[in-house]
This record gives sequence, C-alpha cells and structure tokens, in this order.
Amino acid sequence: MVMSDKLVTLAIRTYQRAQMIKTVLEDNGIETVIHNLNLEHPEMAVGVRVRIKENDLPRALKIVEEMESAYKEENPRLNTQVLIPIDFNDIIYKTIDYGFGFADVLSAEVVFLYVYFSPAFTITMNNDISTYSISDNELLRRIINTANADAENMTNLIKSRMEKGELPNLPFHFELKEGVPEEVVLDYCKKNNPALVVMGMQGRNPSEEIVGSVAAEVMESCTAPVFAIPPQMTLNTPEDIHKVAFLTNFDQKDLIAIDRTITLLGSRKLEFYFIHASEKNEAWDEVMLAGIKAYFSGHYPYLVTHYALLGSNNSPEMIDDYLKEKNIELLAFNTRRRRFLSRLFNPGIVYKLVQHAATPLFATHIN
Repeated sequence: MVMSDKLVTLAIRTYQRAQMIKTVLEDNGIETVIHNLNLEHPEMAVGVRVRIKENDLPRALKIVEEMESAYKEENPRLNTQVLIPIDFNDIIYKTIDYGFGFADVLSAEVVFLYVYFSPAFTITMNNDISTYSISDNELLRRIINTANADAENMTNLIKSRMEKGELPNLPFHFELKEGVPEEVVLDYCKKNNPALVVMGMQGRNPSEEIVGSVAAEVMESCTAPVFAIPPQMTLNTPEDIHKVAFLTNFDQKDLIAIDRTITLLGSRKLEFYFIHASEKNEAWDEVMLAGIKAYFSGHYPYLVTHYALLGSNNSPEMIDDYLKEKNIELLAFNTRRRRFLSRLFNPGIVYKLVQHAATPLFATHIN
C-alpha cells in the first residue's frame, strides 16, 4: 500500500454520527470506511472509527469541522454539556443521578466519557517511514467490546429509568477514548468546554497514593467546574443538598465561585457555612468572614449564612470533622492550577480532601 492510500482514523463517534459523517464525505468524493467492534449491534457501539485515505485528510478535516459547527447551531441544547467520566464501577449509578439532575437544571446534554488504555505499540523503521502495529490486537478488541457491552447495558437502563420518570428525559451519548484518564478528561474539557463535570472520587482500582487520584487532578487542573462524589455518598439527587460549606481565602474571585455554587443548586432555601482555615487566628479574618456573610445575606435573602475559623489551612481531617459536626452536605471551593512539580512534591488541599472527605466536593476555577 502506498503512503497516499493508507487508511487513517479521521474521527471516533457514535454509530449514528459516524454514518452521517460518512454520507457527507462520500457526497464530497472522499472514500470512507466505518470500523467498529460491535458488529451485532452497531447502533449501540461507542468508539466507531471513521477512516479515510491519508491524502484526503486535510480536505476531510475541513468538511467535518464545518459539519460539526452546523450540527451544533441546529441543536443549541447540545452546546451545553454535563460530562460524566466513567469506568462502569459501583458509584456510577449515583453519578448518573447527579449528572442528569444537574443537566436538567442547566438544560444540557449528558456525555459519558470512557477512557481505556491500549496495549503496547511496537514501532519499526523502514526507509524512513514509521510503521505502527498493536502488539496485542485481541486485547484491544476485548477492551472495546467490553466497553460497548457496558455502554449498551447502561443505555438500556437509562432509557428504562427515563420511561419510569426516575431520570429527566435528556439527550445523552457515550464517547470512548484511548489514553490516561485524567489527561483525556482535561483535554476533552479544554476542547468542548462542558458546563459541569460530574465524577466519582474513586475509580474501579482506587490508588493509595494521593498524587494518583484522577478526581483530584481533574478538580485542580480542569477548565470546567467539577462535582465529585465520594463512595459513601447517601444523598440521591441535587435537590437533597441544603447545607453547603464554602472554603474561602477572602479572594474576590470567591464571590463569583460562591455565586456559581448557588446557581448550580437552584434558587431554593440553602444554608451556607463560610469557612476560613488558617494557621494564624487574626481578628481581620473574622471581619472578612462577617463581610462575606453580610454580602450574601443582602444579595440572596433566602440564604441562611454562618461563618467559622478553623485552626489549620492544611488539615483535611479538621475540615472533615467540622463538616460532620454541622452535617454539611457539600463542600465547595475555588482552586487554581498549579505546576506539575509543585503538585508532585507538595500535594495541595484538594488532593487531601479527595482522600479524606466523606462529603461531595464542588470545585470551580475562577482565575
């Protein structure tokens, strides 16, 4: 096969979207092949590959980009997404409830993102041309077949629950991508700008290492707000959340972050606890907390507000004890992206909260 005839993957989409792309490309004279690993039920497949000849790639990319832009304009609801990264573990059912609950508030589409590791690749050089081959193609096939089966089962479950009125009737679809989970989630958010990410704090194989937490990495580095659910979550829907704590550093950006928290939870009666954690107990801290409380009491009269000073800014145990004492149902905070080496050698409070908190976390990213 000459280089210009080599098939390359143009896009990975659901079966329906892949068929639409294929039709448009072939109408423009570009030969297109659809490849998926769920031949018995192709309509249920995630990770359907749209493949074309390599020399058609520049023109095909332009056509698909124009097609996707037109599709979003025709479907304005789809411009807003709630992203749910999944690995089909036990906590996924609680994540679904919250994902669809928030999507209903935001008038958004739900996107399930499943990330898989591919088998190792081998690389050979031949006349300055690199040839890539999968060392264990059958393993890759099994991985994707399993993901397709899980997605099919979950699709049927979600549709059944919609029919029973247990979930709002919203559009949703699955996306299958290869790579490192936290990197793929962050890249997806950067490109698609979802309104919210809803995810569990532990995956199928929870790591003992703080730095190994996918949820913590996403919360600290993501461009979108993140709602993280602990394994011991007992509340069923966003409507069950009434008592919220906000961890503040007296930054003006905290005011925007608090407003976003209130907006996400809806205009109902909420009880807010403004927390400032510091090694030094200064009188000015109490003045600032009282000012925040007064500001939000004036702007949001339906809020019941409290404030508290905690004795350490780096103790998740102390924060967690306070949350339990006050029966807090959500801890919210604003976070800023830190350099990788800083996170590696000095894990921030976000990583420690993920490991210790039994309370859901909501992280915004107002820079």
